Amino acid sequence: MAKSVRKSSIISLLGGAACVALLTACNLTPVENAAAEMSDVAEPVQTALMTERDLTVTPDLWPEIKVPALDPVIEARIDDIMSKMTLEQKVGQVIQADSDSVTPEEVKQYRLGSVLSGGSSAPGDDAFAPMDAWIAAADAYWEASVDPEGVEIAIPIIWGIDAVHGHANLAGATIFPHNIGLGAANDPDLIEDIARITAEELIVSGHDWTFAPTIATPRDDRWGRTYEGYSERPEIVRAYAERIVYGLQGRPDTDGFLGNGRVISSAKHYVGDGGTLDGIDQGETQATEQQMIDIHAQGYFSALEAGVQTVMSSFSSWQGVKMHGSHAMLTEVLKDRMGFTGFIVGDWNGHGQVPGCTNTDCPQSLNAGLDMYMAPDSWKGLYESTLQHVKGGNIPMERLDDAVRRILRVKLAYGIFDKPAPSQRPGANDESLLATPEARNIARRAVRESLVLLKNNDNTLPLSTNQTVLVVGDGADSITKTAGGWTLSWQGGGYDNSYFPNGESILEGIEKALLPGGGTLIFDPTGEQEVDADVVIAVYGENPYAEGIGDIRTMDFVPNGFDTEILETYRDRDIPVVSVFLSGRPLWVNPEINDSDAFVAAWLPGSEGGGVADVLFRTDPEFDFTGRLSYSWPATAQPGLLNPSDAPYDPLFAYGYGLSYDGDTAFVGELSEDPGLSEDLKGNADPRTLFKRGRPGDRWSALLAFEGSYTTLPAGATELAGLSVSRTDYEIQEDALVMSWSEPSGALYIGSFANAVDLSDSGETGLDIVFAGKVPDGGEHELMISGACDQNGHCETAEVFNVSGAEWAEYRAPSACMGLTDLTNISIPAVIATVDAGTVAIADIRFEPSTGGSCSER
Repeated sequence: MAKSVRKSSIISLLGGAACVALLTACNLTPVENAAAEMSDVAEPVQTALMTERDLTVTPDLWPEIKVPALDPVIEARIDDIMSKMTLEQKVGQVIQADSDSVTPEEVKQYRLGSVLSGGSSAPGDDAFAPMDAWIAAADAYWEASVDPEGVEIAIPIIWGIDAVHGHANLAGATIFPHNIGLGAANDPDLIEDIARITAEELIVSGHDWTFAPTIATPRDDRWGRTYEGYSERPEIVRAYAERIVYGLQGRPDTDGFLGNGRVISSAKHYVGDGGTLDGIDQGETQATEQQMIDIHAQGYFSALEAGVQTVMSSFSSWQGVKMHGSHAMLTEVLKDRMGFTGFIVGDWNGHGQVPGCTNTDCPQSLNAGLDMYMAPDSWKGLYESTLQHVKGGNIPMERLDDAVRRILRVKLAYGIFDKPAPSQRPGANDESLLATPEARNIARRAVRESLVLLKNNDNTLPLSTNQTVLVVGDGADSITKTAGGWTLSWQGGGYDNSYFPNGESILEGIEKALLPGGGTLIFDPTGEQEVDADVVIAVYGENPYAEGIGDIRTMDFVPNGFDTEILETYRDRDIPVVSVFLSGRPLWVNPEINDSDAFVAAWLPGSEGGGVADVLFRTDPEFDFTGRLSYSWPATAQPGLLNPSDAPYDPLFAYGYGLSYDGDTAFVGELSEDPGLSEDLKGNADPRTLFKRGRPGDRWSALLAFEGSYTTLPAGATELAGLSVSRTDYEIQEDALVMSWSEPSGALYIGSFANAVDLSDSGETGLDIVFAGKVPDGGEHELMISGACDQNGHCETAEVFNVSGAEWAEYRAPSACMGLTDLTNISIPAVIATVDAGTVAIADIRFEPSTGGSCSER
């Protein structure tokens, strides 16, 4: 139901004038805290299981893997432990809760099997934490889990975290290049060293388990997780998978296996996560069974042989079946055919996406073969419903016992029963073991090896150190941008260099390479100053993102933070330009390549920016461009597959391409600057999408305003006086906003503050504003939306929506009801405020052709 407020103002609700510009005029600093907690009250237990269609597979097509043999001593010990466990303890073992949503006391009470810290979950108020905070939390959880009160035997927890390019949620740790760059390096020995160092730094903070490696084979580079994959082809993925497992866990059948300095590894996301249609995160994988085997599963074969202890199930579907609910894939293929003896862990509330399931009730997943639910904020309700399902026979006792046996097998192999508290283990609680000289040297080497030289006309590179060098671009002195997502927080970004005490920006690396040779360095991040220079180094590219929030519609690079059109002005002045392009995937950048004499794909190099300078200036004769594309580079911005096995295959730079100083050279001529897109795809955004999949539409920005305070909408949780905003799940992980007002003041602005947008092509029907909404506690809340606000916060007309109920529902009203009558020149299409204090969740805010509804007078 919607109501309209006529000729009124919600200026008092906004609490003051809004900013004219999001980033510069307001000097905004994103606030990123831990992910939002959801209600832990269990939903009603299902009385009967839904019978869902499963996949049709042929297990005999899949290889039989020679996995490490079971240890009879461990198996006997499992028998002894399980004979002493209560049913409640067994159910607790199959539950993993997020550290933001569970206390040590609850770990003891429910005898949980594991705790994780999600990408923005850390002890304290930030998304990351220093060593002493992590260690204190690790000890508290461990001590609670081993407290014998009330049980015959206590089972220690294991603590997991996403250390996907180093232990990047630990302040001061080494941050390595993301996997896309490591794939370009094609150096398995290097990869094993990186994994070993990551394990050592995880031990420092008291962690037992990393959710790595990601062994996806991304096929559509629009996927927001493309940079987590090593290559679009399976050869590199398979070669790397076993070496990463060796680096993290040690080698099976050796004394060092899962010993000191090692952690438990998790191969993810099983299977086919890189093959989804249109690159949509958590979507439907498009592949035959043979393609699944030949393309998407190759990394699992070598990881299983290497003794990987856990496998994480994928959010994605195959043949219309969610992987979290597929007995055929989890049990018949992975466990029975390929012989996996460890345990399968779910992804973040991934079980809740199985048909017939909710986040707090899903026997289908356990029955399909999942052994441990990742139930970050839903764990308590899931525990209660799972216990009831076992008691009622919906989950067979033998299935629960098998899951618990597998979890205990991993814990015993890791020696967790015999280890002291996390702070007392060898290598723990020692800050000197973070970012050691060896670790930083390996990270810097990884940067050098990952760089791919796409263009070097007239031998612009290497650069001399006796020149005047102008450095421009927002990525030059920003480690947070070069590190990308999964860095200090889930989405990354928003941190100045002081947050990386053991890192070095690309600018700092250039300075150290240039000045000893007598050169002069000028830094102008915007490039707006007119200065005399011998060469320009421009460092720019994508802003950080993670998972579905990074999904895009086309391959068109949309400049952000630096206006790349300025590169042409240097070209007009005959000043050579070297572009260092930061990205989590290949993108269509023909205009930028044309305006550059040399162009380097630097990917997301991490915290050792000096490695870029090493090669640009060739500070050592051994430093050459050895990286080669492990992903094909697009010739147009058109969406679609671009892999050597796809037809047609017409890349700008083919898989395996890369120039070097001492070998492969080529002249790159003028490239077409026609992106090849239809009008509705240009700009990489549908302007009618205001907020979807956890972020504003690409044509829009989002700003929180409250009583003269402003902040850009962060990826995690934030609080602005009386308005707090956190995240919850709608279609994918944390893609919806939970807005809580302690008083009726403050608002969310969605706008295009620099350039107005024309939506007048909507036809005669006009547009409706549409969104999904719910009230988490099941009550009602009046949400106010206006499209008639200026940039000072004055709003003429607003529509009031009566959002009710704890389940998602769709709400809509004609855009004219919220004051949007002129669709040709829209700067702020939606200001979302409240009538009274309260909480509401919203998602998928968009315009659609009007259905002819009417406004309701309030």
